[in-house]
Amino acid sequence: MIARILTFPLILILAGMAAILMLLPTIDALMRDDTSVARAFGYSAILGMAAVMIVGLAMSGGDRREVSDSQNLVSLLLAYLILPLYLAVPFYEGVGNTTFLNAYFEMVSSFTTTGATLFGATGRLVDSLHLWRALVGWGGGLLIWISASAVLAPLNLGGFEVTARAEPGQDETRVGRFQRANPAKRLAQVTAGLAPVYIGLTGALWVILMMGGERAFVAMVHAMSTMATSGISSIGGLQNGAAGFGGEFAIFLFLLFALSRLTFSSDTITSARPGVFYDPEFRLGVTLVIGVPLVLVLRHWIAAFETVEADNIAVGLRAFWGGMFTVLSFLSTTGFESADWQAARDWSGLGTPGLVLLGLSLVGGGVATTAGGVKLLRVYALYLHGKREVERLVHPSSVGRSTGAGRRIRRHGAYIAWIFFMLFALSLTFVTLLLAAFGQDFESSLILTISGLSTTGPLIISASEAPIRLLDLSAGAKLLYGAAMVLGRLETLAMIALLNPAVWRD
Repeated sequence: MIARILTFPLILILAGMAAILMLLPTIDALMRDDTSVARAFGYSAILGMAAVMIVGLAMSGGDRREVSDSQNLVSLLLAYLILPLYLAVPFYEGVGNTTFLNAYFEMVSSFTTTGATLFGATGRLVDSLHLWRALVGWGGGLLIWISASAVLAPLNLGGFEVTARAEPGQDETRVGRFQRANPAKRLAQVTAGLAPVYIGLTGALWVILMMGGERAFVAMVHAMSTMATSGISSIGGLQNGAAGFGGEFAIFLFLLFALSRLTFSSDTITSARPGVFYDPEFRLGVTLVIGVPLVLVLRHWIAAFETVEADNIAVGLRAFWGGMFTVLSFLSTTGFESADWQAARDWSGLGTPGLVLLGLSLVGGGVATTAGGVKLLRVYALYLHGKREVERLVHPSSVGRSTGAGRRIRRHGAYIAWIFFMLFALSLTFVTLLLAAFGQDFESSLILTISGLSTTGPLIISASEAPIRLLDLSAGAKLLYGAAMVLGRLETLAMIALLNPAVWRD
């Protein structure tokens, strides 16, 4: 069974796409006269394509039994664990003075759209290697876009279980024609529908950033990182770029796609009325994006009330914008900081609000988007349930006014969301304790765990007073942190669903 799973078309397709993407860093390195990096990516691309063709030909005359949704879920897990081994080969050869474990860790971080890096502050990576990190993260974002509808939705996982009637990990009995389709056909349909949108949005943001004055290469990396919510940057962050406020505003608008699936697709239904503005996820996300910075700015004004700049409206507006952009960035688990974020903190005289950033990353973005975290829909379901319980305390005999869909989210959805939240908390506790056992102090262990489970790698720099040096982690801690990234990307319920005996039945 394991041998058959390892040759599933999903893994072969991803390996073939990775081999093709390797040609881009090859061309970039040749244009920069960096022949050693060009050879590393060129040879890896040729070997990868040859291996995919050989395995594909070997499979063409074999067993053609239909691959189930559960087996596709296994393939997705194996892709996150095995494919980075191949992705790390040219990166390892290109860096030249690192271990293969470090290269593998870097690729797991990029592929899961976490964005934590071992080399960001060291200056050891040339631009072609930064491009490869961004491409891997961008491909990982596209993978989760497609697999959310083609793999997770039919099994009621990834947040879909909140609105579904069936239990997580099981097919729903009352499903539409699309849900009943052949899994391979469904995967092709979803890819054909979403891939052009994903590529088009990335290209549009790339052009906008270049129009704002950003260098073409940096604009491409930031555009891919924004759409994938990976937070990968070749220059250490947006604050070091040349696009200025216009570039930040453009990225802010594109980060809104991470708050709700309905911003780019109509394959999820979270409310009785159609449209993104009636989507509870989008509304809750916008409320947090506006409310949290407003509270921080008011705190800034109170802290600076007696200073000379207390009446400086321009400084207050900069502080509000820096807070709003950074809040949306960490809520979407991207991790970019506004250039005005530091100015806002300096103006108020307050330290880094690391706890706020950790909380935003834990909440996360929308269901079936590239964002990680607990997801806004689950938080909304718990909010509805809590609101109803408070109403019953005041009026014990009252009858809820929600529609059928609202009642299902408030009851069954809240129950499943609470189970997920408790599993997430248990995972957080377990990983934190293990990291502490590998020699990390409590604060570092907690930040590393949250950044891994929420796929928000930049937290290791922004959430603590002193940035956490990943290079100083032991080999066991790096592997554990990588496993937390995979767990955060696929979520705990999906891992539990893999324990179903039907998944492993021939």
